[in-house]
Amino acid sequence: MSGTIHLFERLPHLEAASRGASGSASAAVRGSPLIGLIRNARSHRNHQRALEDERRENVILATPRERSELHGILSDFAAKRVDCIAIDGGDGTVRDVLTAGAGIFGESWPAIIVLPSGKTNALAHDLGLPADFSLDDAIDAVARGTFARRQPLVIAQRDDLSAQVHGFVLGGGVFNRAIALGQRSHKLGAFNAAVVGLTAAWSLLQAFFGSAANEWRRGSKMRIRMEDGSLLPHRGGLPEDERYLLLVSSLEGFAAGLDPFRKVGGPMGVGVFDNPRRGLLLRFGAIARGTTSAATQRRGYHVFGSNAIEVDLGDAFILDGEAFPAGRYRIAAGPKLRFVVP
Repeated sequence: MSGTIHLFERLPHLEAASRGASGSASAAVRGSPLIGLIRNARSHRNHQRALEDERRENVILATPRERSELHGILSDFAAKRVDCIAIDGGDGTVRDVLTAGAGIFGESWPAIIVLPSGKTNALAHDLGLPADFSLDDAIDAVARGTFARRQPLVIAQRDDLSAQVHGFVLGGGVFNRAIALGQRSHKLGAFNAAVVGLTAAWSLLQAFFGSAANEWRRGSKMRIRMEDGSLLPHRGGLPEDERYLLLVSSLEGFAAGLDPFRKVGGPMGVGVFDNPRRGLLLRFGAIARGTTSAATQRRGYHVFGSNAIEVDLGDAFILDGEAFPAGRYRIAAGPKLRFVVP
């Protein structure tokens, strides 16, 4: 949650609910919904948040300082049968909460409220949440019954499926360097759509004009297997056991007008660059809009929808802004969650 990319040494292990907690929230019978609010005090805009939430009778406020506290907090929310879980933070905070609660709620999560206060809020953008979306706004939306469903990605070690992390945007290869650049942009005061636009433009320029020795043109060890177990074909430009970029997401829209998975089916979209050929990079605009042609695909770009894929990664991957170690993983669509929207 700091200004640099944190690298996890390992994936968290799935933890079940504590004794007495339940993985299913009961039907609402209260006059107003009981909300479990998790606030990341270190998120970008949380110093601007009002303190009224702490005095609400229908809000259980938790302000964890360590990720390790989340499991106990969520077990308590489950035991108290909260109607909604509100997450006050950015994409990384959402990822941490969904990961910590996976063994508690399974596929029966309460409705989730996202209060976007992080440096990056891709999920909030996808859900159409304004930057000033407040708890009062969310409570009104709950009363109206306005929800959207999204399925997080579940990234699990293939040799230990209980080691897993949940999130919405996964990247590998040159994506890692782009995210590191985005972190530096945060320090200069750029956030959200501005960061996406600046990062994409700078990365593309570096890759296009750089020499063969430029790090922005370097591949990463990577093998990708489709849902049926077959290897994703490689169209050259790098060794067969390397790829240039991997992007997997279950979001339906991105900031800065990016929509790379507009035409794909399935709960998660997958985009892969086999290589950094300049003829392929010149088509980045069409790729970003989701309007790729057969010629683009022949040059080394793959885009498809899927329920699950398997990846062997020689380098770390990024999930919602933070890095996780190289390894052999299964990436699958998780449970359908209800998010409160305006």
